Amino acid sequence: MGLVSKGASCDVDECDGKGVRSINTTKVEGAGLRVSGSGKKSILCRDHYKEYKKETKDDRDLERARWS
Repeated sequence: MGLVSKGASCDVDECDGKGVRSINTTKVEGAGLRVSGSGKKSILCRDHYKEYKKETKDDRDLERARWS
């Protein structure tokens, strides 16, 4: 049972949203989001996960192109 299923809140500064996804902290900080925690994983709410996906779209496309 993970942190998200236990009802963890979003780790982004000044956000109290319900956590939806758990992502590597260095990737989240690389996308420009400020994380209040210092662990390996950061919990993101729905809105911040959407923002994270928009910011990392180009990186994910390049990563997929490498494998095909």
